[in-house]
Amino acid sequence: MELHFECTDLSVWKETLSTYKSRMESLNKPNLISLDEFYSHELPFLLHQRNPNPFITTSELSRLMQWKLTRGKWRPRLLDFVSSLDDSSVKSASQKAFHSLPDTSKAISELTVLKGVGPATASAVLAAYAPETAPFMSDEAMVAALGNSKDYSLKQYLLFTEKLQIKSKELSAKGDSFTPSDVERALWSSAVGVKLESSQKVSDNKIKGSNKRKRKH
Repeated sequence: MELHFECTDLSVWKETLSTYKSRMESLNKPNLISLDEFYSHELPFLLHQRNPNPFITTSELSRLMQWKLTRGKWRPRLLDFVSSLDDSSVKSASQKAFHSLPDTSKAISELTVLKGVGPATASAVLAAYAPETAPFMSDEAMVAALGNSKDYSLKQYLLFTEKLQIKSKELSAKGDSFTPSDVERALWSSAVGVKLESSQKVSDNKIKGSNKRKRKH
């Protein structure tokens, strides 16, 4: 079942969010499960261990980029750019960004000085540290919330963040805490589910068509 952004039923959102891991598994992408484990659990723990001056390292940023590209569109040049960044530059930029929160505009701007880091990658860094403030700018969630995913500008990210923050507050008011990052994951999971269902229908129809042709012969 497709989850629409306008949906106000917390149970529907929670149910869709609960399919997140199985949707990832069904994509059959190499290393995606272990990369998501790193991004969703290990990295947030590492970042918060470094309080009061949290930062991300180049190798962690490189793994985060692998996660982003594996879960979305594979663009190897971005990984090359990020992997060759100087560790001290990454540390300095990320410290400034984390200290800027909850000002997401300033935080994104601090990170996008790094080569290969645009607003979408910067949003993934912020979401790992502060999922209650900054959601990851995935194509699937952008399409659901804004109607398209063609514009990766800071202005578009701020619009996207505002919509997901409002939705998370609306859902959290009904009982359980539901962060903007939970909203993003649920929307991603729903979109992937719809794609998988439609490709399954296409392959089923092909099989039916081929069986009909065989029976005619």
